[in-house]
This record gives sequence, C-alpha cells and structure tokens, in this order.
Amino acid sequence: MIPSRVTLVDVGPRDGLQNEKQPVATADKVALVHRLQAAGLREIEVTSYVSPKWVPQMSDNAQVMAAIARPPGVRHSVLVPNMLGLDAALAGGAATRPDEVVVFGAASQAFSRRNINCSIEESIDRFAPVVAAAREAGLKVRAAISCALGCPYQGEVSPDEVEHLVKLMKGIGVQHCGIADTIGTGTPRGAQAVMERALKHFPVDEVSGHFHDTYGQALANILASLEVGIHTFDTSVAGLGGCPYAKGATGNVATEDVVFMLHGMGIDTGIDLDALVDAGGFISDVLGRPPVSRAGRALLTKKGRVFA
Repeated sequence: MIPSRVTLVDVGPRDGLQNEKQPVATADKVALVHRLQAAGLREIEVTSYVSPKWVPQMSDNAQVMAAIARPPGVRHSVLVPNMLGLDAALAGGAATRPDEVVVFGAASQAFSRRNINCSIEESIDRFAPVVAAAREAGLKVRAAISCALGCPYQGEVSPDEVEHLVKLMKGIGVQHCGIADTIGTGTPRGAQAVMERALKHFPVDEVSGHFHDTYGQALANILASLEVGIHTFDTSVAGLGGCPYAKGATGNVATEDVVFMLHGMGIDTGIDLDALVDAGGFISDVLGRPPVSRAGRALLTKKGRVFA
C-alpha cells in the first residue's frame, strides 16, 4: 500500500551546494536553511565536515551550524567521512552540534577503490569507530549506500552487492539505511529490488531513497519505492547538485518536483509548495541561474518570473 504521508530530507544545502564551483556566502546558506524550515521541511542535511582542501565550499561548516535557527521538531544532519569530521562536528558544543550524522559507503568495489582508495570492507572498518562515537554522543547515524543502482566504473550493481553493504552497515550500528542511485541510471523494478533487500535488515521507517535524475528516472523510481512502502526520500531544492560522472547532466531530484507529484497523489508532506518554490527561486538567484526543478520553474513563471 502506498503511504499516506512522506518525509522529505532536503539535501540541497549540503549535497547540492557542495558541487558548486563558485563560493556561496555563509549568510546565503543560512538563509536557505531558514527558508526550507519555513516551508515545512523537518529534515535538512545542512553541511559536511570534510577537508576544506578537497571541498572548500563546506569550509564554513561550523559557522553555518552556529548561525541556523534550531526550531523544535527539525532535524539537522551533517556528513562526516571519518573521525576527524565527527570530532569537528562535535567541537563547537551545543551551538554547532548536529542531530544526525551521515556516513557513506559504495555498493560497488570499483567505486570504493576509485573514490576512497579502499575496499568496501576496509571502508566499514574505518566507519565503525565513527558510528560508535556518534551514537555514544547521542547522535543518530544514517548511512548512504551509494552506487546502489549502477556504478560509473563497474557498470551494473546487483541487489546482492547492495545487500552485502547494507548488512555491513547494520553490523556496525548504523540506524538508518539510505539507498542512493548515485549516477541516476536506475529504473523502477531495480529500485524496488534494492529497497526490498534493505527492508530485510532495517524497518521501513529507517529505509530511504536518494535518486538522481540524470536519465529522467527519479520520479518513477520514487513512485516504485512508494509501492513497496518506502516513505522517506532525499531531495534537493531547485534540483541543486549535478552528477559528476555525467557531464552536464542533472543530479539530485528536485524537492519541488517530488512535492508536486506527491500532493497530486493526495500524499501529505507537511510542506508548503509555494514557500518551497520561493526558496528554490532564492538560491537559484544566488547562483545566477534558473532552477533545475520543472515544477519550480513553472510555478515561478506563473508568478511573473521570466527565464531565458
């Protein structure tokens, strides 16, 4: 049965802006989070604690976390790749402390070796102390299972390979399993197959989907996931975030497009679409380009906005 309510985790402030080459001011990042909260988002991936050498866009992570309003009922998450990242996320105390941390691993051995220079099993060994320390600090830990529906180096990724990583993540104490179609090549039946594997090890409340729209399949994959009961999805306001493995292609599915579809199906999200569209327009103006979101552009056009 398709769920009657869906939770969206907006990853635009982190996963979206992280890919931007031009610097985005801290004040604009904070304003984006505030606009998303005002629109009804209750799960927001705010920033990442990674080396500023590799990801300079996220070098103001502590300043962003210190500046955002923290209304009750909103969960703010951050990505941490290692113990250094977790220590940095906790270093500022209550002022910058996240509610949740995100660790990531690839279902493809080829991607794991090319991306972080180690095997899947070695990556789990690295993440185990991070997960343990985060949970001891009272933080929820979410895992992102990348390349679950295809790999830029290996090609196809089997459900067995996805389940292997899901079990490893479960074994080190991860509490939530996010299934990610990193390069956007997945299609509905494949999406259902990997979701069903994750559901063998995590309750449905702790499984989510993260779909890229590189090949125009994201909404179809979300609908297919709804059919097997999944009711939490990562999305990105204005479609922020490209796909680094397919030049010029879109990346994260746009929050506006997903909300438009879900509301059209009578599914509650708790999100004000009009306010969300304005948030997408705001950050798109900051970046100097139109929103990738088709619903966002259409609704902004109705408001009188003109796009080239």
